Amino acid sequence: MTSKVCIVGAGIAGAGAAYALDEAAEVTVFEAEDIGGRMVSAHREDCVYDYGANYVDPPNDRVEERFRSVVGDRLAETTGDVWVFDESGEVEEGRPNQGVKLSGRDGIDEIVRAFLDASDATVQEQTAVNRLARTADGWAVTADGERLASDAVVVTPPAGDLLAKADWEADFRETLVAARQRQSYRTIDSVALHYPFEMDVPYYALVNTDKEHAVGWLSRESCKPGHVPDGEEILIVQLSPAWAAGRPDATPAEAADAASTHAATLLADDRLAEPDWWDHERFRYALPGDRVNPALFEQALEHDLGLAGDWLAGTGRTHAALETGLEAGRRLSTRL
Repeated sequence: MTSKVCIVGAGIAGAGAAYALDEAAEVTVFEAEDIGGRMVSAHREDCVYDYGANYVDPPNDRVEERFRSVVGDRLAETTGDVWVFDESGEVEEGRPNQGVKLSGRDGIDEIVRAFLDASDATVQEQTAVNRLARTADGWAVTADGERLASDAVVVTPPAGDLLAKADWEADFRETLVAARQRQSYRTIDSVALHYPFEMDVPYYALVNTDKEHAVGWLSRESCKPGHVPDGEEILIVQLSPAWAAGRPDATPAEAADAASTHAATLLADDRLAEPDWWDHERFRYALPGDRVNPALFEQALEHDLGLAGDWLAGTGRTHAALETGLEAGRRLSTRL
């Protein structure tokens, strides 16, 4: 009989777990919102823009080849380098010999979808997992009122509440919940600003190096093939965690106004203060502040539970989240 595995979360970690489990189990992936997690894209007026994670930067040739082999011609390689700026807004060239930067031709979530497609997993989008229960044979997963039996479960989001209310009588559950509660996350407001004109600057993006500016990141979607029509520009402005922490009740309009005002100043272009349209998202769990003890990953496997995601990796790097998903899938496959 084929083993069954349920994965909570269809971000890059969940997609990696599904990909690694492909031949070992019948996999169902539940996603409460949209596929991609923080690797999310939007479409508007012939434009596509990545407003969460901006690109994938493989740390070595081996990891880059994995992305290329799975995603294939759906990849889009970003042109231009990342430059830097400080608290005063002074812009300088970034580090030399910067590596490849990857997105999808139809958005960065194409990368996540490619791993899911390669896995043959069943993906239930817009379906929230409400409860987990440990059973004698594995797990029971309740999603939008429907209960599904599973031999193993992979949890990818920072799901402390899901584990806290799980029907699971084990001391390890309390240990895991406590570890998650101790973990911190930084919130980021991400704003997409559209302009009906092109920009003439020698870089793809700017990143703040001293963490003292209201803007942490600013990038140009026109540097990604297929994202922005000729003669237009979309800037992605991610306000700093400090900006979000100091304005917990900021409205989308307030974030957009701050983003456009700072963009105009940073790039010395008054036109940028008035985009013709904008979009906004507040990512509450944007950047993990620390890493969960890796020993918890090993202990969880003894309970047919895989842990994956940037909350486990302790970094917001997309390739690191993918690696945690692949490892969870590989390790569980040996137990099924």
